[in-house]
Amino acid sequence: MNKITIGIIGDYEENRPSHIATNKALADCGAFFGIDLLIQWLPTPMLMEDGHKKLSEIDGFIGAPGSPYKSIEGALWAIRFAREGNYPFLGTCGGFQHAVLEFARNVIGIKQAGHAETNPDYSDIFITPLSCSLVGETRKIYINEKTIMHELYKEKEAVERYNCSFGLNKSYQAMLEDYGFITGAADSSMEARILVLNDKKFYVATLFQPQLNSPENKPHKLIQAFLQNAKDFNTIRIG
Repeated sequence: MNKITIGIIGDYEENRPSHIATNKALADCGAFFGIDLLIQWLPTPMLMEDGHKKLSEIDGFIGAPGSPYKSIEGALWAIRFAREGNYPFLGTCGGFQHAVLEFARNVIGIKQAGHAETNPDYSDIFITPLSCSLVGETRKIYINEKTIMHELYKEKEAVERYNCSFGLNKSYQAMLEDYGFITGAADSSMEARILVLNDKKFYVATLFQPQLNSPENKPHKLIQAFLQNAKDFNTIRIG
């Protein structure tokens, strides 16, 4: 069996719980399915230095929680690489936020699409503070049955764990959908909690962190789907 390489876009901190949980959830899910995994963290300041060669050898990308990243431009470059190359992608929390920024800048064409935490002077703030912080919170989400989420969850609602203070500015949600970044699940106020690109095999961004709810003997459905898609991508890539 080929070794499946997962690249995590982010700046690893050995004491950050969400980073520990990300590594463990991937490793546990790999073991559960008998997938031989190589997990590589991709420090954002290095991603624009000969990045194309490095990233082309990866089978799937995780947009890590834990922002701001050391290099926003490096993170956005790698996310764009994953999207345009149709690599399996799962962005969680900070990964969700930066997947939104990348799409707004490079697909919609809003170059001043910004994040309130890091780009407060930009003209179009796509990522804003949540009206109620979700740090350490567990909340119900409602699945959009017209997206791949319906196939994965196989239910109309689910409960997920969060650890974030920033989310999508709802004023831009309809615009994202018009350009194809569809709400895969929303909260009770219809604010996006999962975004998906339906024209990609697997390109998913979640404001919550599925890695915080992924027991060793029952990996989270999104992590399962991500790794299976990375395995399929590897088969095609290696040939």
